Amino acid sequence: MSQTIAPRVRTLLLLLLAVTGALLAGSAPVSAHAALTASDPQQGSVVKEAPAQVSLTFSEGVAMSDGSVRVLDPKGKRVDTGKTSEQGTNTYSVKLHSGLPDGTFTVTYQVVSADSHPVSGAFTFSIGAPSTTSVSVSDQEAGGGVVGWLYGFARYLSYAGFILLVGGAAFVLACWQRGTGERSVQRLVVSGWLALTGATLAMLLLRGSYTGSGKVGDIFDLTLLSDVLQTKTGAALVSRLLLLAAGALFIAVLFGAYEKREDDEEKGDLTFGLAIGGFVVAAGLAATWAMAEHASTGIQTGISMPVDVLHLLAVAVWLGGLSTLLVALYRAPSIEPAVVRRFSRIAFGSVAVLAATGIYQSWRQLGSWSAFTGTSYGQLLLVKIGLVVVLVGIAWISRRWTARLSQAPAAKAVKTSAATPVKATAKTSAKASAKASAKTSAKASAKASAKTSAATSEEEDRESEDEKEPAAAPAGSGDGKRAAQLARQRAAVATARDKRLRDADPLRSGLRRSVLAEAGVAVVLLAVTTVLTSTEPGRTVEEAEAATAATSQEATGALAVDIPFDTGGKDGKGLARVEIDPARVGGNDMHVYVQRPNGKAFDIPEVKVSFTLKAKDIGPLPVVPDRIATGHWTASGVQIPMAGNWAIAVTVRTSDIDQVTVDKNAQIG
Repeated sequence: MSQTIAPRVRTLLLLLLAVTGALLAGSAPVSAHAALTASDPQQGSVVKEAPAQVSLTFSEGVAMSDGSVRVLDPKGKRVDTGKTSEQGTNTYSVKLHSGLPDGTFTVTYQVVSADSHPVSGAFTFSIGAPSTTSVSVSDQEAGGGVVGWLYGFARYLSYAGFILLVGGAAFVLACWQRGTGERSVQRLVVSGWLALTGATLAMLLLRGSYTGSGKVGDIFDLTLLSDVLQTKTGAALVSRLLLLAAGALFIAVLFGAYEKREDDEEKGDLTFGLAIGGFVVAAGLAATWAMAEHASTGIQTGISMPVDVLHLLAVAVWLGGLSTLLVALYRAPSIEPAVVRRFSRIAFGSVAVLAATGIYQSWRQLGSWSAFTGTSYGQLLLVKIGLVVVLVGIAWISRRWTARLSQAPAAKAVKTSAATPVKATAKTSAKASAKASAKTSAKASAKASAKTSAATSEEEDRESEDEKEPAAAPAGSGDGKRAAQLARQRAAVATARDKRLRDADPLRSGLRRSVLAEAGVAVVLLAVTTVLTSTEPGRTVEEAEAATAATSQEATGALAVDIPFDTGGKDGKGLARVEIDPARVGGNDMHVYVQRPNGKAFDIPEVKVSFTLKAKDIGPLPVVPDRIATGHWTASGVQIPMAGNWAIAVTVRTSDIDQVTVDKNAQIG
């Protein structure tokens, strides 16, 4: 049995690590949950006189400290005072020194969104006229790198630990109170507590570097840790640790004092007390996520936070109970069919709560049908929905096995229950053999006895030999050791027999396989959910894009065209944004911004642009812009001879051999 379990457990563990690594690597750097929607001066604009300050407007409130916004001149020297202030709703500013020279200035910012995720970015504006700049913006986004990966993995472990802790305890209290004495179940729940506690401590240490420099050396910076403790996320993590201390007491009572109670009435009172206390602790733990992440920002926060708590509790009861059932089916000597039926009903209720709260959360985070396919959040949500459907389908198969197991004959139930002592089985078979021999011939009796005791004959023979040995052993000081050795041998024989009988039951084996499949899908589902919590909601993305477009059009009437590209080589994907101001017949200023898929500036060797008016057979009209900063090219006096639907073609070269030309139509004039 143990040889069969080990490969399956190793396979499940490898699946966990592979999926977690792939998803977390694919999601780094993490998408932010607040977006820059406007700035003054505007991105790429040319102003006649030096402004007194630079203002930034975000799609939601952000946490900003002194130094969060930096303004650098063409030589890379800071020209801001370093003091940031809030100017209005989601608008923040930093004052500039006087007497700034003409040229291109770079604005960089690094803040923390209201739902705890780091946000960083950069843009340029020019005074007098554009110029070259020596400023090179780092390609690493806040929340990325080694620290970002470690923080993401700690986040995953925290979710997994919460599920095992809460779900395992709920399974024992509500379905299988006898499981409090099972070592395997105790280890599972305690492992959940340890994982959640360790992950929470790791997130506290990593938080300062995760939202700041991203350097590994800053993980143990006590100054950063002190700053983290004063934030909303820091308060949530500290609250989680305090609740975990209460959780440790709950575990000690559940697997200690509870198991020792023999009086039914006293045990019932303790069960009720543990259920109430456990629910309070579990709900409090779930609230530490709700108060610091998605549910705490956006619309209807008064509703979304309680809904998020219910959602997390439903996930924990379902998947945590499933994990405990899997361990019981593989490790515990026996588990009654009534336990499986009871959990099946609870799991069904959890899935119903999960579906209802999930629908509300999806509506709140997406806001439109187009966000399902047009945003990363929507695409990940579709994957999650698909996994849930698969998981529910496998759960339906498990319910069928449960129904068949509960309908099994009583004789088979006795046969598959490893709780039946070996000696009792031997006595029962001996009595049956005696009755048969009294009614039939000796030959028939021998056959009947052989059939009724086939499952235990080998063990009975061993027991008979073992029982004879103590009687034949000489009296002396070694009798106690010999008796203890024989007791251990009998226990090992009984355990081996119980496992053989348990594994021989096809109904139990079928249920184990289906539950194992559920657990495998649940591992992937949890990894997708972890990435989803670190992805910018679709509603925020669309609102930020709409606000940016409206602000740009209102301020300057400029045309902005986004054209995705893929040169086919390594690291060849990105987005080219072409801005034409004022997008009218005659001379225009053109800015080209080349970005990576994560929104960061993409430093590439060459960019070319051409304009073609196919309806009038004009063009292509080539334009070779000048590079003025990382990922930023510009050209002045771009002539548009007449109004029409122009095809804007952008040629992007990312290496000596990797190049592609992409185009998009836009109305100019």
